[in-house]
Amino acid sequence: MNQTYLLEWLDLLVTFTLNPSKNDVNAITSVQSNAIVEKTIAQTESIQCEFKIKIFSLNKEKQIKIVVGNYHSSLIIFLDKVIERSHSVAFERHDLKQVINTLISCFEELLSFLETRFSDYLSLDVRVPATYLVVSKKKLKQKIDKLKVSTASTLSDQKVTAILFNNLYSFVNSKRNGKVTFRQVLYRKQLIKELELLKIKPNNAEANLLLADILIYMNFNSRRFINYFTQCVADKINCSESAAGKMEKLLFYFKKLNQIHSIDGVILNPHHKDLKTVLSDWFQHEMVYLEKKLHFSVVPVHSNDKKLIPAAVIDSTKDKILCKLSIDQTALVLRASEELEILIAKSMNHLFKTIVPFLSTPNKVNLSYDSMRSKSYVAEERDKKIVIETLERMIRQIKEY
Repeated sequence: MNQTYLLEWLDLLVTFTLNPSKNDVNAITSVQSNAIVEKTIAQTESIQCEFKIKIFSLNKEKQIKIVVGNYHSSLIIFLDKVIERSHSVAFERHDLKQVINTLISCFEELLSFLETRFSDYLSLDVRVPATYLVVSKKKLKQKIDKLKVSTASTLSDQKVTAILFNNLYSFVNSKRNGKVTFRQVLYRKQLIKELELLKIKPNNAEANLLLADILIYMNFNSRRFINYFTQCVADKINCSESAAGKMEKLLFYFKKLNQIHSIDGVILNPHHKDLKTVLSDWFQHEMVYLEKKLHFSVVPVHSNDKKLIPAAVIDSTKDKILCKLSIDQTALVLRASEELEILIAKSMNHLFKTIVPFLSTPNKVNLSYDSMRSKSYVAEERDKKIVIETLERMIRQIKEY
């Protein structure tokens, strides 16, 4: 195994040459500063080439993981030290400031190189050091600002862009730095890189579709994006009047979803299901619903046939039962009740169609049973928690009877 230490020159530069406690920094001349800058730039390129050779010479995955991890940790330590010294009075001279800025760029580039090429060998769930996180967020915000300006005239669908940029800005502006992992930082870096590669002419009609493809490719499993995507598909499907026409469109969009590749091991929210899994489940449930609708469909007759007068048609403002749970939370209760056969109906759709027209929420009087049924298959953790807490309160109440 090759034991050459590729960071030897940079290590000496940071720990001794540019260390005010060990060396007289003011003794460094402007000529020497320029030489350090030039060699630092050369070292940045050389280390990347040498590192690839070093990794390819190793045979065992465990060895590669150790080497990548050690170099990654060392670079973060060096970056922290250099950033700390950038605020020191000793480096106020213009030429020394240039040395510090060049070193910061050098370490950022080398870290990006390792995180992009060898991310599989890094411990991504480890907490990010504070200084490195501050620098990363600052760089990310600059790129996000630039992206937002460039996409403003390209993307006509403001909903998907709002979902995307709200998520990105929420991350870089968050003050909760103590719980951020490398996985979270690297995901944003990779997502922004994919967005930067998206070259679309202004007002291109396909721009929004391409953006959605990238978010699926990047496993952007945001609840808001899931709701946006399923609602878009539902709107397109509902343009067809017949169940057969809806099924044809549903199968078409399901096929398009399956044709979009997604990266293994990359995910926005690691604690939630993969985006394609959630969307595939939604498509499957919609297809089952349409199949049953096709199966039980009957030939329409005149409206004066009293047998076909719907029993569930009620006044939109009267006879409603107010449910304090939200639409999503109520949907979870009804779905669980049907699946556990607490409430027995001909189908899940029949259950929602029968009950929902008689319900209202504090925020909405007339509820769509079809929309509520669809939302029951996309459960958010917060909604599940509230429903569970509500049921626990009911249990405590029943025990007191």
